[in-house]
Amino acid sequence: MSEGAPPTGRPASTAAPVARLIEAFHRLPGIGPKSAQRLTYHLLRAPQEEARTLAQAIVEMKEKTTLCSVCQNVTEDDPCGICTDPQRDQSSICVVEEPLDILALERSGGYRGLYHVLHGVISPMEGVGPEDLKLNELVARLRNGTVREVIMATNPNLEGEATAMYVSRLLSPMGLRVTRLARGLPTGADLEYADDVTLAQALENRQEV
Repeated sequence: MSEGAPPTGRPASTAAPVARLIEAFHRLPGIGPKSAQRLTYHLLRAPQEEARTLAQAIVEMKEKTTLCSVCQNVTEDDPCGICTDPQRDQSSICVVEEPLDILALERSGGYRGLYHVLHGVISPMEGVGPEDLKLNELVARLRNGTVREVIMATNPNLEGEATAMYVSRLLSPMGLRVTRLARGLPTGADLEYADDVTLAQALENRQEV
């Protein structure tokens, strides 16, 4: 059976609680049946306290987290710590696809403004349209005139580019500066290993030295 194939049913030798956990893991994105079985049997062999800790962490996550009413990031406190930080630049908002993107940008240390999480991208193939994203919440934040720049930090793929273009057109009547993250060669990369698109973008986004 391939990793991406669905389970074909519970073997007669598999206890029902074990089978239910395998099925629960398999419903998670990126977890195939074999991975689901490995995770389940790891927990089966693990000390009971480890299993209880995992279960408690999952329950607490569901019970104690919410979406920030301002930026739509996952948080315990509403508004979140970034939105209430007086040291953040209030004149710029960086728009990302998912909460994990904020973690990546914060690790870089290169941005000190605010964020807005769309919770997805426009993807007709997946049945996701603009109305399914947190766009109304973004527009509402921009009406007070404090923000001067919106930075689109969606992924550099077809869906991310389409979403960035849609948001740019949506915000154009508001007279805001809408920018896009530059794309090009990563630090330490060799030209011979770069693909044509990356090289073209690196040339287009070249800077003064």
